[in-house]
Amino acid sequence: MAMASRVRSTVTGVTKALISDSFSSQRSTVAPALICPNFTNSEQSRNFAAPATPKEPKIKVPVAMFGGSGNYASALYIAAAKAKSLDKVESELIDFVNATSKASTFSQFMKDLAVPADTRVKAVTEICTQAKFSDVTKNFLVVLADNGRLRHVDTIAKRFSDLTMAHRGEVKAIVTTVIPLPAEEEKELKETLQHILGKGKKVILEQKIDGSILGGIVVEFGQKVFDMSIKTRAKQMERFLRDPINFDA
Repeated sequence: MAMASRVRSTVTGVTKALISDSFSSQRSTVAPALICPNFTNSEQSRNFAAPATPKEPKIKVPVAMFGGSGNYASALYIAAAKAKSLDKVESELIDFVNATSKASTFSQFMKDLAVPADTRVKAVTEICTQAKFSDVTKNFLVVLADNGRLRHVDTIAKRFSDLTMAHRGEVKAIVTTVIPLPAEEEKELKETLQHILGKGKKVILEQKIDGSILGGIVVEFGQKVFDMSIKTRAKQMERFLRDPINFDA
């Protein structure tokens, strides 16, 4: 992506400049309500988007999420939905995660809580400006930087994507095999899963290669797991052979 390239090209220079910057400058001020992620939906939305008008319908997250990362992802979802920019914010957040993960120096910079908050904020602001991110994404990343939560941005981004997928009626199915599925088998599996989910849902297939399963296939979607791997079958057979035989049964 062009945007991802812009982010990557900016990260290294910004990191070097800011890590060497003086740590004596005053810490930037961020609204106290942003410090703790355990806030209500109405409070969450005001942090990253324009104030709601009295007639504005209440926006709810499509999937309940818990924990710090879930709360941040939910807050961002509400703000992006109010700004009618869910897809744009999702794309920008993914670009940021992908680009910064490839810059080892910046990855360490994000995780180092010894770096003053104002330095983290300055770095993220510069990156977002260069990448031309939307205000919602920029403000959100600044909040993470100020609160020392940048080290969790990849997890937050994944949970945010789960929310946007649910909003679009998409269900991710993770298919694990030893070798890539042939195109015809992939199509057949996708059609089967689509039939199980029914209308109104769209299957997004993600393939994973894992030689440790020895063979067969493992399918995960929603809260369900279909494990038909050779590794699991071998373990089941082993348990069966170890169980004592009751000849009186």
